[in-house]
Amino acid sequence: MQLAKYAVIGGMNTLITLIVIWICSKLIGINFYVSNIIGYIAGLINSFIWNKTWVFHSHDKKLQSEVALFLAGFLLCYGIQILTVWAVMLLNPIIKETLFDISPDDFTKSVATLAGMVVYTLANYIYNRSITFKTRK
Repeated sequence: MQLAKYAVIGGMNTLITLIVIWICSKLIGINFYVSNIIGYIAGLINSFIWNKTWVFHSHDKKLQSEVALFLAGFLLCYGIQILTVWAVMLLNPIIKETLFDISPDDFTKSVATLAGMVVYTLANYIYNRSITFKTRK
């Protein structure tokens, strides 16, 4: 059940993150990588609130410690995510030649973003379950 709840929050975070990235990069014209960071910050705030209260039911009175652990996990998992995005972007020439001929640069960025999100989500769930919101005795 916990993993199912985490998946729901992950879906919500994915939508928030993608919408913010799209707004920042397409509507406002902010650099793709900066937009990515802004999108993840929006998702991060949403994620902490819902994971603490609904997914992991943390009643730890040490909010500062949870926030610090959550941020550390975010940075670690975001680093893994951005490496994934970068690696997929390196495959750009291969993707251009082998996939549909529809706006290949935008398509590659979308594939890179989604691949990074999958990697981030899995790594972040494991980290938060094992470290941030681990039931302490």
